[in-house]
Amino acid sequence: MSYEFYKVLHVVGIILVFMTLGASILHAANGGTREQNTSRKLIAALSGIGLLLIIVAGFGMLARIQSMSAGIPGWIHPKLLIWLLLAAAPSVIARKPSSAKIMWIVVPLLGAVAAYLGISHK
Repeated sequence: MSYEFYKVLHVVGIILVFMTLGASILHAANGGTREQNTSRKLIAALSGIGLLLIIVAGFGMLARIQSMSAGIPGWIHPKLLIWLLLAAAPSVIARKPSSAKIMWIVVPLLGAVAAYLGISHK
């Protein structure tokens, strides 16, 4: 598959993850509980699919540009940590809804750092 195909899959995965995080954060910020969230299963499924697309497409892009001939590049480690934190965010929000307001700031900042690492790596 082409580099461009992997890039589109990567972006689609990112959109899904941030869409589901926004939905979870908004629900919790408005006082909703885990039990009241009728879309919980859909949100979890789309988040999981998005994360899977991100990791598969990300490593597909790396393979296409042959960046992994000497092992995983150093800039990938912080990106993986960021995606791990974003993957855990819905659980944090569901267990502690009071964290939703701070997540409005933390989630976009994590996304910005991940974008910076992906765009500016050399």
